[in-house]
Amino acid sequence: VQLQASGGGLVQAGGSLRLSCAASGRTFSSYAMHWFRQAPGKEREFVAAINWSGGTANYADSVRGRFTISRDNAENTVYLQMNSLKPEDTAVYYCAAAESIMGIMQYWGKGTLVTVSS
Repeated sequence: VQLQASGGGLVQAGGSLRLSCAASGRTFSSYAMHWFRQAPGKEREFVAAINWSGGTANYADSVRGRFTISRDNAENTVYLQMNSLKPEDTAVYYCAAAESIMGIMQYWGKGTLVTVSS
């Protein structure tokens, strides 16, 4: 599975962005999909995850209620809708695939930069 994240950019605090992660391969629907982020000088951290069917989603406490993860298996794409953005959301965002929502990441995409100005 090859993953390509897109949709990052510069946005003011309080604004919204939607990230997309397009996957190649016919087995996309069998993977749980995840979003991680890495801010400058910090370690990569978990943001959100969604199971293969889209029926279960998990979120980091820092984004719960503001971010929504979703997927379209027909389009081989997972999304991250980010609302009420804060400067501390500034990071490179990565998508990743695992066999289960709590599994080890098997595939990573290149990141997309999100910058939130105050």
